[in-house]
Parts: sequence; structure tokens; C-alpha cells
Amino acid sequence: MTRYKIVIQYDGTNFSGFQSQKNLSGIQDKIESSIFVLNNNKKVKIHGASRTDAGVHALGQVAHFDLDSKLTDKELRRAINARLDKEIRISHLSKIEESFHSRFDAKSKEYNYLCCLSDNPLYLKDHYHVKNIDIKLLMEVSKIIEGKHNFLSFSKFSNKQNNDCEIFASKWVFDDKNHEKLLYIIHGNRFLHHMVRYLVGSMIAVSQNKISIDDFRTLLNQPIKDAKIFKAPSNGLVLKEIFYEN
Repeated sequence: MTRYKIVIQYDGTNFSGFQSQKNLSGIQDKIESSIFVLNNNKKVKIHGASRTDAGVHALGQVAHFDLDSKLTDKELRRAINARLDKEIRISHLSKIEESFHSRFDAKSKEYNYLCCLSDNPLYLKDHYHVKNIDIKLLMEVSKIIEGKHNFLSFSKFSNKQNNDCEIFASKWVFDDKNHEKLLYIIHGNRFLHHMVRYLVGSMIAVSQNKISIDDFRTLLNQPIKDAKIFKAPSNGLVLKEIFYEN
């Protein structure tokens, strides 16, 4: 039995998230169904590194699975892709050590969040349309997030004992050439449920003077459960990359 590591790209618009669902509408279900045919109609379970939610996209989701196959890595990747929905693609496939685990071996993750400053219909599907924002204030509040914090205020209600995350980078990038686009980049060792969407929604609210930067700082420094804050929609969120030791 050989263990394979795969990197997955997907448009999550029409799917119920990465994780397997009862109605088989998860990205995981689609990939397992494709491998099923290549394994003499026997199920092969894939293990994903991140459980992206419904509507969230990925450029660098990682997963692993075990399979006996005589195909080369290139042939196997092509065979899986040939049976997948057009919104899902395996961009990389390779053999990996048997001890590798896509989730537990991950050291950090980078998410991107895509915003558009106009109602250009070409961007509305996978961008969050925002207006009347103070970009300078938006960039200022993003720096507060960097470092190690308890992000309980910026997550869906959770019973997790550990809500600490270390954020290595948090920044907004304004496209000077295309004034319609705004990109948020966040890189951290771990993320709580809906954390990036709550952070983005709250930062946008600060930039629109709906809440103050001091209110944001208080939510971060004095974490509370079920905080009444702003959440950005799922369609702008992209799992950009997952980092490992090597």
C-alpha cells in the first residue's frame, strides 16, 4: 500500500465544504468517488488538512490517501482529474512517507480573502463587494492581529479549550493597477472555525466606522464567547497554501 499526497484546487461555490457530507456534496466525496473507480470499486478515504466551509475556495488544499496502483504519479493524477467535476482539480500528486499526515503534520496555513470595491459583475461571484472604506484604517487594524492571541471573539462558538493562534502575517494589499480589487493575506499556525471571515468582516466594519479600532482591539485582548461581530461571506475566502516541515 502506497501513501499519496495531493494538492487540490477548487471553486467551492456549488459544494457543501471540503468535508464529506451525507448528501455526498463535499469536495472529499467527489475525490473519493473518483478514486473508487480506480480501486476496483472499493472506497478509499482521503484525509484533508483543512475543513473549508461551504462556498470557500482553495488553491492549496492538501490531503493524503493510501492506494495500491501500478500507475505513475502523473497517470494517477490525470485519471483522478478525468472523473472529477470541472470545479475540482488535483494540481499535484506524489508518493509520500507512510507516516505523513496532511492535517497533523501541517505547520501553518495561509488564507487569502478577495474583495472588490465596485459592483463589477465579473468579480461578484468570488469577491466580497465592499464600499465606503478607509483603506489606511483597514491596513492599520490588520497589524493588530499579528502575534499570538486568543481569538475566541473571532470564531463561531466553540468548546475548544485552546483558542490561541499565532499569526505570522496579516496585511491588506491594494491593487494600484486595478483599483477595483483589494486582497487580504493572513498566515498563521492555526485557525478557529470561521475565524478569517469574522476578522475580515470586523476589519471592514472598522474601516467603515461601524465599530472603532479600540472596539476591535478589545475583542482581541478581552476574548468572549459568541461575540456579536461582523462576518464576511464565504465566497471571498481562499485557502491559499498549507506549509509543512520540508
